[in-house]
Amino acid sequence: MSLNLYFLRHGETTASRIGSFCGRLDLDLTPEGYEMAQDFATAYQDLPWTAIYCSPLKRTVATATALSELIGLELNKREGLKEIAYGEWEGKTTQEVNVEFHDDYVRWLADPGWNSPSGGGEKGIDIARRSSEVLEEIDNTYHDGHVLVVSHKATIRIMLCSLLGIDVGRYRDRIGMPVASLNIVELAEHGPLVKVMGDRSHIRSSLRTRHGT
Repeated sequence: MSLNLYFLRHGETTASRIGSFCGRLDLDLTPEGYEMAQDFATAYQDLPWTAIYCSPLKRTVATATALSELIGLELNKREGLKEIAYGEWEGKTTQEVNVEFHDDYVRWLADPGWNSPSGGGEKGIDIARRSSEVLEEIDNTYHDGHVLVVSHKATIRIMLCSLLGIDVGRYRDRIGMPVASLNIVELAEHGPLVKVMGDRSHIRSSLRTRHGT
């Protein structure tokens, strides 16, 4: 057997709906976001899950809890799975950031791996380091089975880049990540193997039109 990692982005929030920067803002899910979480849990409840890991923020805990309560597995909350800290950009739209912090924003767009958002934000490489500690913990603890990792848009994209050997600075250009999307990576004999990417077939059709950001 092999170890399969299921990377699930949390369901919809008010920030994802309008496209504002939401890193450490601790928003809850919208009603539709809760439905997305429940749809995932219903679709995947019969898989023989080994463990559930999640970021400690409300939106990821709520998403992971839907499955946790159905199957009776506890949540392993890890700081390393939190979303990127956006500093002074938190809560602002891209248009607002472009006006207020134009030079920093242009540098960040060019290479978010090594440039950080204004006022104490995190570089992509910082997220890669802290999230890799969680992935290493999972790999060392479970040698096979199915492990759910519920995290955030940027963090999941960065973890996938790290696993697949993609330059972290390209995470925004190479991997899409709509709300409630699922990505499956098998840690196979010859390295990480992508089996599913950006899948939303587990959520009801009326919710798939809510792409969010």
